[in-house]
Amino acid sequence: MTDYHVVDPATGETLATHPGATDEDVDAALGRAHETARTWRATPVAERAAVLARAAGLTRERREDLAAVVTREMGKRRKEALGEVGLVADILDYYAQDGPDMLADEVFTPRAGGRAVLRHEPVGVLLGVMPWNFPHYQAVRLAAPNLLAGNTVLLKPAPQCPESAAAAAQVWRDAGLPEGAYEVLLASDDQVARAVADPRVAGVSVTGSERAGAAVAAEAGRNLKKVILELGGSDPFVVLADADLGRAVKHAVSGRMQNTGQACNAAKRFFVADAVHDEFVERFAAALGALEPGDPAQDGTALAPLSSERAAATLVEQVQDALDQGATAVVGGAARPDRPGAYVTPTLLTGVRPGMRAHDEELFGPVAVVHRVADADEAVARANESAFGLGGVVFGGDPEVVADVADRLETGMVWLNCMQGSMPDLPFGGTKRSGTGRELGRLGIREFVNTKLIYDPAG
Repeated sequence: MTDYHVVDPATGETLATHPGATDEDVDAALGRAHETARTWRATPVAERAAVLARAAGLTRERREDLAAVVTREMGKRRKEALGEVGLVADILDYYAQDGPDMLADEVFTPRAGGRAVLRHEPVGVLLGVMPWNFPHYQAVRLAAPNLLAGNTVLLKPAPQCPESAAAAAQVWRDAGLPEGAYEVLLASDDQVARAVADPRVAGVSVTGSERAGAAVAAEAGRNLKKVILELGGSDPFVVLADADLGRAVKHAVSGRMQNTGQACNAAKRFFVADAVHDEFVERFAAALGALEPGDPAQDGTALAPLSSERAAATLVEQVQDALDQGATAVVGGAARPDRPGAYVTPTLLTGVRPGMRAHDEELFGPVAVVHRVADADEAVARANESAFGLGGVVFGGDPEVVADVADRLETGMVWLNCMQGSMPDLPFGGTKRSGTGRELGRLGIREFVNTKLIYDPAG
């Protein structure tokens, strides 16, 4: 049994300890989810959609409390926490309104004649292994489409986020979801592995590190379970010579500093054309250097702590490794603000090369790496050197060139002349070591359904 500890990242104070699940707790939750899956799948989709709609309304009513628990657990700024809760409600509304049509039978006439029907049926119990950086949003990406589809969900939150998971579960209960349809498991890694292997679990979704994804995927593969993986990212942000530099810098700051840089799809590697490189670096560094740390629960705070002391220490080590090997800190460095909490000084690095940790590893925090490139071709080539392939951004003035760069980036998503995080109706996911499968949008509701063919030659 592994206890879950809530530690305030802004102070380092342990606020609460929640006992982890026993093996008996896990087995009982599996049993409830499996039993409920039999009746929930038979519930008319309109009734399932009504539950999602009520959950959306309750999420908006409780937005302050739901946001506060995220700030308490992982240090997210209040403004961003409220934005996360708002996105959760939008996702619930989207699937409540549009999801039933996505699940409707597809009828067509095959070339050989007759009548064919594609029916989208639930597969049963799904296990979600969730991260700490967007605890409400990541959970609803799995829960909303799959509960609508008739599946049931077992949610294993990150060790520091038991209270946000409990708050979301209460929303579902109050919205009328039956017992067993959405269960929170404060499980250990060993218990997760056993749950993945359990025949009552039909599929697994993991959002987290490469290590966690590989471990769960290996267990899922041994047991022939489908798995969706949303893992790390080192997203390229390309700035071409004819880009609107003011707009590019503005989006570079928001794209790098979203959630204090702790987002898989945050902009992390900036490839800037030689003609505008120096001005871009000067403006970007000035904007980062102006960010002052503060209490994440207070409005107006510009710089929040990282999620934990360990996360802050790791990021400083990555920066120091680059500096030791000849990289330059235009602003910041391997430094911590002089205050309690897991804060790291915003930093802009240049001169980062392969072999440095800042080049080869994901930087999860307020550190940006800027590379000078000759042109779009070099930007694409260097961007694609990464083992990751989640998202990317391209800024430029010529729409054809911008579109060409986007086409050549080896990523699951590309944003043109903007830095956008997520929208309910757009599929989210990556390629290469950033994972497999898609969440959200029309694709997200099809990942864990059995698309059954029914063919009648008589028509």
